[in-house]
Amino acid sequence: MFRKLITISILVLLAAALAYAGVKYRANVRAMFGQPAATTGAGGRKILYWYDAMNPQNHYDHAGKAPDGMDLVPKYAEDVGPATMAPGMVMLSGKEQQLIGVRTATVERTHLTRTIRTSGLLVPDETKIAHVHVKVEGWVDKVYADFVGQLVKKGQPLFTVYSPDLVATEQEYLIALKGENYLGKSPYRDISAGAASLLDATRDRLKLWDISDEQVEHLAKTGKVERTLTFYSPVTGFVTDRKVFPQAAVNSDKELYTVADLSDIWVEADVYEYELPYVHLGQTATMQLSYYPGRTYTGRIQYIYPTVDPQTRTAKVRLEFSNPNFDLKPQMFADVELNVDYGTHVVVPAEAVLNSGTRQTVFVALGDGHFMPREIQVGPQVDGKYVVLSGLEPGETVVSSGTFLIDSESRLGSAMSQMTH
Repeated sequence: MFRKLITISILVLLAAALAYAGVKYRANVRAMFGQPAATTGAGGRKILYWYDAMNPQNHYDHAGKAPDGMDLVPKYAEDVGPATMAPGMVMLSGKEQQLIGVRTATVERTHLTRTIRTSGLLVPDETKIAHVHVKVEGWVDKVYADFVGQLVKKGQPLFTVYSPDLVATEQEYLIALKGENYLGKSPYRDISAGAASLLDATRDRLKLWDISDEQVEHLAKTGKVERTLTFYSPVTGFVTDRKVFPQAAVNSDKELYTVADLSDIWVEADVYEYELPYVHLGQTATMQLSYYPGRTYTGRIQYIYPTVDPQTRTAKVRLEFSNPNFDLKPQMFADVELNVDYGTHVVVPAEAVLNSGTRQTVFVALGDGHFMPREIQVGPQVDGKYVVLSGLEPGETVVSSGTFLIDSESRLGSAMSQMTH
């Protein structure tokens, strides 16, 4: 209550100062030009005062020019509303509205969509990258995948390795296989079980070294120890890294190949933090590349990273695109568009809203030149329109241009009304 009284006092003092300045200015004009105040206009209509159309708060008791060079406009008695007019309400004649450029717009309910445009970087799908190691120590004999960028199929030979440990285990397996053949039918259960257990142990050791079942069966079928064993690609993809060369020593610590399956590609795009509420998993996205003009790729958001870059104020969004022909290559740049569907809402033009930071106000056109301020609540701004959460209904008319001038007149009228009371 105390704050309100202080505010009213300040407005009253401001209005009094403006009135005093107007009186002094009119006295000076009359002293200079000796021009009397007119009381009637065309058609015998009573003139209350003249005012500057660009500064309606400045009133004069004579015709002439305003300090800014504009012709003064008469205010007729019939243009003034009753004393019971609601606080803040403004009444303007058609000529006054034309002078200050008042335009109106109709509040409507419409379906809103928006496109978020950003840039992205193409990277391999990390879930489809294979890292090739060996689990035995030895030396490389032959290399089949011998350059980076080579496309290899799943099960295709990559290289062969000679390993003394591997050769010794193969010999043990063949001995255990012969022992099982001779002793597996022994009438003594412990002897037959021991032979089978030894065979299983040597077979399991080979499998733990990534020796395939086909290779073990081939060894059992031929009965010959292979000096070298071949290692195969675990996936279909492109060789992106290679550290295998003939006669080079290998061990379990060394990564020999990196093979990336590029049939699907990831795109990491940057989205500003204020746009994140409108981005969700599974959302459709389109992508275009300058390398392929006119071609559009369609994908979906697969993951939204949980952190924001403190300098760019953006978060990474991962999108997935199908890449059957391998046109999309890692480290390419792309233009990405995310389609946001806001649904159906009540909207007004953004220029119709006076936003003070703590409140949003519009002027509703009531007809016959009357305009009433109304506080509303707004949501996001989309393509030059505000979503109205409350305060307006479809079909109402609001001021979309000249709002600031009407607001000035409304504030001045409120101050004058408080001063007279």
